[in-house]
Amino acid sequence: MSARYNPQPPGSADPRAFKQADDAMSFFQHHVFFCCNQREGGKPCCNDHGASEVREYAKSRIKALGLAGAGRVRINMAGCLDRCELGPVLVVYPEETWYTYVDREDIDEIISEHLQQGRVVERLKI
Repeated sequence: MSARYNPQPPGSADPRAFKQADDAMSFFQHHVFFCCNQREGGKPCCNDHGASEVREYAKSRIKALGLAGAGRVRINMAGCLDRCELGPVLVVYPEETWYTYVDREDIDEIISEHLQQGRVVERLKI
């Protein structure tokens, strides 16, 4: 079974639907996922380090800089990315670059260097 959804009846598939599915990951130049998971029982989690608030900050900075939208940058919340012990964490796609951060200044550096200039911030990379 194909993973693509096709609303057309069999035999009348619109080839554009397949092209759109193939291009879905390239819809944004950069897609940034912030782990905002909250674990129970005192287990380490990114949200214990203010991940949700920092994600909101990143989202507002991207909008203020005019970087949001199709073909540009998308900031998303993710559930557990399974790296909470290194957290807080975020991952930037399509590069598959994982970062940790401490504060808003680190986020500003990731935005400026990675998202705007295309340079990985080695000191924050995990």
